[in-house]
Amino acid sequence: MSKREVRLYVEHAHQMLEVAEHNLADGFFGSTINRAYYAIFYAANALLATKGISRNKHSGVIAAFRQNFVKPGMIEIEHSDVYGRVMDNRHVSDYEIGILVDAGSARRDLQDARRFVLRIEQFLKAEGWL
Repeated sequence: MSKREVRLYVEHAHQMLEVAEHNLADGFFGSTINRAYYAIFYAANALLATKGISRNKHSGVIAAFRQNFVKPGMIEIEHSDVYGRVMDNRHVSDYEIGILVDAGSARRDLQDARRFVLRIEQFLKAEGWL
């Protein structure tokens, strides 16, 4: 895979963080969580791209991330936990119409997404991909 593809995924992750920040400020908490999740999703895809791995489903991306980066110890398990929790929260906020998302949950997911993206960038820089 190319460095360009990795950079594009990272750029998309940053864009999602920026949109999430705007959504949070405007009180769109469900959308904040959605965009925070996609920041994580794109960052994980950047990692997978370094190994030529591509998955079509969200469940496949998190599974491949865990198998190829968390299990071997390249990325700390706390980031796997964040990925799973924010993924679950996104599912609830997107599809469980009767459940309202509060500002605190949205803020926490956005903060965790920022840390996730930062950690992935650190890894990618250390490995010469960025």
